[in-house]
Amino acid sequence: MMTRRLTLRLFILPVMIAMLGGLGWSSATWAMSLQDAKEQGLLGEQPDGYLGLVKADASADVKALMSDINARRKQEYQSIARRNNTQLNVVETLAGKKAIERTPAGQYIRLPSGQWTRK
Repeated sequence: MMTRRLTLRLFILPVMIAMLGGLGWSSATWAMSLQDAKEQGLLGEQPDGYLGLVKADASADVKALMSDINARRKQEYQSIARRNNTQLNVVETLAGKKAIERTPAGQYIRLPSGQWTRK
């Protein structure tokens, strides 16, 4: 049983998290794309697997984009957690780690301390 859980966490979950990158989390219906918002330093990736507002005074469109993407991410994380019989926070943490690793130089990431920094 322990070996199965270890295998799940070390191999299966990271593969599933990597697949999330192909889901196209940005929405063409929004005035601003996720990529634009990240490049402009308005949104950044966080260790918990969700987007955060780098600038609190971001427009309503940016906030709505973030909320929509975070809701879809949470739905996918919950699905992965259920399929793999693991806790949601495990999936969120793995997703956050992968998202931060994939963030290009110049975009913002939130450090575990809560500080925003350019990667």
